[in-house]
Amino acid sequence: MSKLTDVPKRILIGRALRSDRLGETLLPKRIALPVFASDPLSSVAYAPGEVLLVLSIAGVSAYHFSPWIAVAVVVLMFTVVASYRQNVHAYPSGGGDYEVATTNLGPKAGLTVASALLVDYVLTVAVSISSGIENLGSAIPFVVEHKVLCAVAVILLLTLMNLRGVRESGTLFAIPTYVFVAGVFIMIVWGAFRGLVLGDSMRAPTAEYEIKPEHGGLAGFALVFLLLRAFSSGCAALTGVEAISNGVPAFRKPKSKNAGNTLAMMGLLAVTMFCGIIALASATDVRMSENPATDLFHNGVAVGADYVQHPVISQVAEAVFGEGSFLFVVLAAATALVLFLAANTAYNGFPLLGSILAQDRYLPRQLHTRGDRLAFSNGIVLLAGAAMLLVVVYGADSTRLIQLYIVGVFVSFTLSQIGMVRHWNRNLTTERDPARRRHMIRSRAINAFGAFFTGLVLVVVLATKFTHGAWVALLGMCIFFATMTAIRKHYDRVAEEIAAPEDPDEAQADDMVRPSRVHSVVLISKIHRPTLRALAYAKLMRSDSLEALSVNVDPAETKALREEWERRGIAVPLKVLDSPYREITRPVIEYVKGLRKESPRDAVSVIIPEYVVGHWYEHLLHNQSALRLKGRLLFTPGVMVTSVPYQLESSEAARRRARRRQNWSAPGAVRRGPAHHDRTKDPSSST
Repeated sequence: MSKLTDVPKRILIGRALRSDRLGETLLPKRIALPVFASDPLSSVAYAPGEVLLVLSIAGVSAYHFSPWIAVAVVVLMFTVVASYRQNVHAYPSGGGDYEVATTNLGPKAGLTVASALLVDYVLTVAVSISSGIENLGSAIPFVVEHKVLCAVAVILLLTLMNLRGVRESGTLFAIPTYVFVAGVFIMIVWGAFRGLVLGDSMRAPTAEYEIKPEHGGLAGFALVFLLLRAFSSGCAALTGVEAISNGVPAFRKPKSKNAGNTLAMMGLLAVTMFCGIIALASATDVRMSENPATDLFHNGVAVGADYVQHPVISQVAEAVFGEGSFLFVVLAAATALVLFLAANTAYNGFPLLGSILAQDRYLPRQLHTRGDRLAFSNGIVLLAGAAMLLVVVYGADSTRLIQLYIVGVFVSFTLSQIGMVRHWNRNLTTERDPARRRHMIRSRAINAFGAFFTGLVLVVVLATKFTHGAWVALLGMCIFFATMTAIRKHYDRVAEEIAAPEDPDEAQADDMVRPSRVHSVVLISKIHRPTLRALAYAKLMRSDSLEALSVNVDPAETKALREEWERRGIAVPLKVLDSPYREITRPVIEYVKGLRKESPRDAVSVIIPEYVVGHWYEHLLHNQSALRLKGRLLFTPGVMVTSVPYQLESSEAARRRARRRQNWSAPGAVRRGPAHHDRTKDPSSST
């Protein structure tokens, strides 16, 4: 099967890379910024809209609170960025929040953080792709008519790009991310120039619309609760900040310094763009509604179900640049594209975290290994599968998906900062240098404020979003936590069972229970070259007893086997088991168990002859009975299974072709002519 898939695999993800080329995949800061920060940078495309959508419940009059909500988000962003700069310097190994919480708060806290981050990474992909599809769907009707199909297709495309490797995918993502950032800054600067210097009246396409407030408007506690909910929605701008602390190993040296600088640059860019869009939305009188069909009115008439509500950034761009202008089209295209690429933050964070968890035996070990392109391929595929499931279940609806968002990331924020406070407290007890102590005290103060602020936001998010879908994220975290706990228990149990005893007396006692005799059984279907080779191998083993075993499925074939056995004079007893229901596996298993029951101290060695074909489709022509037998025998105590392969000509030809391909693909390979071929006969081919 590998031969069938090898060529398409190389076309899609490229040639395999040697392990010693891992350093070539490390990222400079200019590439690391779009790779690890594309999520928080792109969130400014929908976070301002989420704030206005929630405020619209109280009517247009509540929009004047949006600047204050933006200020609160900015303070929170700077707090989180400053806190995480301490993280990347204190824990540069790439464990991020998981390592900080595990080291300082214990394994359960670390596992809670890991569960929250895994859920958040999956949601990052689902939300970013769905939002990008909706932005693109406003211009291309086919996309909005087939949202789920298009979202799944984009996830598959991103998966292939990331399977090619971090550096190649980062280069592909850098251009649209920088175009998007530049476009937003040009829009902010030009909008400010037109409004403050030229005095132009910029009007959004929805400026003349009216919003019908729920229950005639909100006041008192209801208004406070609404503002808190709007703030929690605006906190979507912070998602992905933690990915840089998880991805420190992917940076070039000095890793911690480069990661810290990238984190600071990301925070400055995200804050400026978020505030600029909020300010322009207020200046251009953008109108948004959670239920535009019934709550949004134009000239006193509801806009109806056919109305398509465009994102805030699109309305602001139309007001500043003009509808259909070159810059408007460029920014619209870059916005849709960067929302797709924002998922790349998760594609880099999830596999790295999965690898660390696998190393700690909380996830399957396959997630710890790198693929052909030195990326954590299994983690990438797992992330893509989970994100596609969410997209299908929620119909690629970003409004529904975003309600699940943010909870996980603030759980990790809070526990990580609490862990950092304990980290500095522990270091301060042993540090005597005054300068280093002052630095630690300052860092502890930053992390303490970060823990308080993010913990407060977590409470707000849970209180305002729980019934709107946040409970699903909490359920996902619980499922991850329980699954990883069970996996760790399994690995611990296996390690305990197979551990070599350290006590000499215990080791000697264990050695005394070794088998007293070995009874070898060679499985026979008919007499051919593979059978003769297996018999020769069994004789070489010099077992205490040796017999051949066959199952009587067809009486005529069994009779022919006995006659051929006697004619050849094979000096090995032949035993035939009856099988009235034409089964092969069960009679053999029962016979082997019977041998074990008669002599519990004996070991039974089952030797299975099998021939090896060279093409994947040839496997379909054989019943694979040997494979089924081996699978069953593995669960039988005291039984050893040995396969004696016999390579057919097609497999030999395939092996030679594979060797030639390896010689061609090896660095510095030199083509060898026929005179250099090894003509020595393979000793294993004789029976």
